[in-house]
Amino acid sequence: MSQIAPAAQNAVRQAPAHLSTTDKYLPVWIGVAMVLGLLLGRLVPGLGEALGAVEIDGVSLPIALGLLVMMYPVLARVRYDRLDTVVADRPLLLSSLVLNWVVGPALMFALAWIFLADLPEYRTGLIIVGLARCIAMVIIWNDLACGDREAAAVLVALNSVFQVIAFAGLGWFYLSVLPGWLGLDQAALDVSPWQIATSVLIFLGVPLVAGWLSRVWGERARGREWYEETYLPKVGPWALYGLLFTIVLLFALQGEQITSRPLDVARLAVPLLVYFATMWGAGYLLGKGLGMSYERTTTLAFTAAGNNFELAIAVAIATFGVTSGQALAGVVGPLIEVPVLVGLVYVSLALRHRFPHQEVPENVRA
Repeated sequence: MSQIAPAAQNAVRQAPAHLSTTDKYLPVWIGVAMVLGLLLGRLVPGLGEALGAVEIDGVSLPIALGLLVMMYPVLARVRYDRLDTVVADRPLLLSSLVLNWVVGPALMFALAWIFLADLPEYRTGLIIVGLARCIAMVIIWNDLACGDREAAAVLVALNSVFQVIAFAGLGWFYLSVLPGWLGLDQAALDVSPWQIATSVLIFLGVPLVAGWLSRVWGERARGREWYEETYLPKVGPWALYGLLFTIVLLFALQGEQITSRPLDVARLAVPLLVYFATMWGAGYLLGKGLGMSYERTTTLAFTAAGNNFELAIAVAIATFGVTSGQALAGVVGPLIEVPVLVGLVYVSLALRHRFPHQEVPENVRA
């Protein structure tokens, strides 16, 4: 049984459970982590600069550590011997590619111009956020919503490949070419494929390989029963600890910027809210319309809605500077994404009755 989301599991199974305080009030602890990070960044002089200085090639090591701790337990649970069933699901793969690389960037471009036409820096920052598809935190949201872990691993890997190949080209198209065609202001984006590949390697490659090796070695040494009933329950809670640690660090890094510019944050929040809700809804409706299972519909929806905030922030800072409006837009992204997607986890679970002939998802069975 998953140790990261007992509340979610209880909702799916509709059975009573004795939950720990942490599990029962997960949204509360995420909110506390966000507030704590903001306060630390605002009240502790130099904390943001100190944390930001601990980086390699633009990658924050403290945030990288938090993401790795967060992702490892979930990826260790993946049944890698079942990935072939996901790879063979062409409607799922094609739907994910269309949502992530056609609909997502185009929607964010439209929303940025509709809501921030008079604020070019924030507008550019939002467009960059729309281009950075999620490869890390979406693993957690999908698991909380009892989605298909194997499908999530495949879709995240697929998006990672496309991110390395297409990010720079799409940035050029949406910031320069398309605005030129429409007679709008143009911008430029200076980002190297290596910077994107580094982000993918650290935030997906390392925990993915670690999770795969854990399952292979664990099952060979002690058997599948020991691995799933003894080892996984021990490492499972670390996903939640890593999530909360990452949220605290992320908001501590930019706490002063966020709290000192509340009106700007509010302007940025509106298109982001519309974006996350629309992308999740589009993924859910598409999956349901194509007759996908609850698990894969949920996975499609969350992989479409999430964004790679670390990459977006790194690109914005490298191109426009740490105090730029573009960087602030990248920082506001997770400020809105985290509570919205936590809320959508519960929406997803509440909609599970729309799949009346589905069995209880295998990853939530006792």
